[in-house]
Amino acid sequence: MQKYTTFANKRIMQLYKIETGNFMADGGALFGVVPKVIWEKRYPCNDQNYCNLSMRCLLIKTEGRVILIDTGVGNKQSEQFFSYQHLNGDDSLHQSFANVEVGLHEVTDVVLTHLHFDHCGGAVEKDEKGVLKATFPNAKYWAAQSQWDNYLSSNVREGSVYFKENMMPIFESGNLELIDENTELCPGIELRIFNGHTKGQVIPFIKYKNTTIVYTGDLIPVMASLPTAWVSAYDTDPITSMEEKTAFLSEAADNNYTLFFEHDLYNECCTLLKTERGIKSKESFKLEEIDNYL
Repeated sequence: MQKYTTFANKRIMQLYKIETGNFMADGGALFGVVPKVIWEKRYPCNDQNYCNLSMRCLLIKTEGRVILIDTGVGNKQSEQFFSYQHLNGDDSLHQSFANVEVGLHEVTDVVLTHLHFDHCGGAVEKDEKGVLKATFPNAKYWAAQSQWDNYLSSNVREGSVYFKENMMPIFESGNLELIDENTELCPGIELRIFNGHTKGQVIPFIKYKNTTIVYTGDLIPVMASLPTAWVSAYDTDPITSMEEKTAFLSEAADNNYTLFFEHDLYNECCTLLKTERGIKSKESFKLEEIDNYL
């Protein structure tokens, strides 16, 4: 069982990495206008130009709360749909919870960075009769109001990544909590709103010992995406993405933040270094090794 604990400020915090499986995305879409001859040196692809990406979630125990950040893709969609995503790997949401010996019923809060299928699909599942139900029955589900509005009335670029069955059962149960500004979820965990990738993406900032861990979601999907111009073609407002990334990376480097990557199959965490040529990764490591880099 992988568990990492801090007693900073007399607050006990335990962190668990929750792997939910992998999917594949076109490298040209992942890295936008950056030529393949450049990006493939930093992130591998297969002969069909697909990059393998993780769906890595984070579970936090702190002060009576059990908080999950994102849920992976789930298993509700059709086999045909999943075949387009090239799902792979041996990990799953349920198995990862079993590995860390935490019950789904123990989760008090689920923070959804945004409502694209690879981030919220696991929030709802089908029971043995095929009825949709919340995967975490005792949890409040958190998202941004602007992302929810976008989900209900999606633009032409995002219509294919929102699914009614991923979120409507949560809404209908009364367990959806919406925020419209940066919010402290609980002591030590702040939810900030970013708008470049999609309106109302929630990025969690987690105070752990003498650092802040930032769950980067699709603000910075993989470590190779650190350069300002390396913006995904999936981003609905790339100029805002670049501006947000520039400001965030400056803050993160100045304050020695640790970045936790949701989609990077090869790098779980990294620290940053300011150089004459911009902000770069300093050290890359697994979550289980974080105390060695504080």
